[in-house]
Amino acid sequence: MISKNLVKKAMSEDLRPSGDITTSFIKNNQKIKAKIISGQSCIVGGLVFAKEAFKYSDKKINFKSKTRDGKKISKGKVIAIVSGKPKGILKSERVALNFLGLISGVATKTKKFVDKVKGKSCKICCTRKTAPNLRSIQKYGVRLGKGLNHRFNLSDEILIKDNHIAVDGDIKKLVKRAIKNKKGKKITVEVDNLNQLKKIMGLKFNRILFDNMNVKNLKKGVNLSKGIYETEASGGVTLKNVRKIASTGVKRISVGQITHNAPSINFKLQI
Repeated sequence: MISKNLVKKAMSEDLRPSGDITTSFIKNNQKIKAKIISGQSCIVGGLVFAKEAFKYSDKKINFKSKTRDGKKISKGKVIAIVSGKPKGILKSERVALNFLGLISGVATKTKKFVDKVKGKSCKICCTRKTAPNLRSIQKYGVRLGKGLNHRFNLSDEILIKDNHIAVDGDIKKLVKRAIKNKKGKKITVEVDNLNQLKKIMGLKFNRILFDNMNVKNLKKGVNLSKGIYETEASGGVTLKNVRKIASTGVKRISVGQITHNAPSINFKLQI
């Protein structure tokens, strides 16, 4: 997946209002060759975005990938060769590396969580805790790390959360209303205690989301829901406790930090 419009916006952010005023002083206009090198071991992602960033500055720039998105690479790996006129390459360098760093960072963090629950019948999901206007590429990074995309936006499914319940005041009536008006959408109901779960047991919706529950109560909730609802856990999930959470039998674990707290991977362009 690639959004040319997203790349265009990123390049415009870097070039407004007067373009790259530094490269204007360069006299050498002969073709050069540069390597993009990973400064860390990671799951690589964003190669097509990097290519598009260079093409934005100069369509004649040649971008040759030496690996592919989703591959595990080691520190020092040459992931791409860029050749063409120097001004175009230098103009796009930072934006291209930013896309690579961000997407690879999300993919790498996601894969760490996925590996922690290996052997359990449990999927790692992202959330809507993403950078404004960058959700599509962060969720792409999640998929590269073998994670599962949760709903993309507020229209994708009905997710009744704690604040909806607090405002409405009656969880059972609210869920019934949602079921009556679901119009083909899946319904997930978030609960933070077993009493809430018992109030809505038997109603026909799709998924229970257990929020910030301790492992003991989560396991009870999963057992109560077995064969009736798909189960998901969220809140306070870390690399240290994710396997213990998965051991309760919950089918999905949503982790905000794989998008909002993933460190960028360091890449450099070497001429």
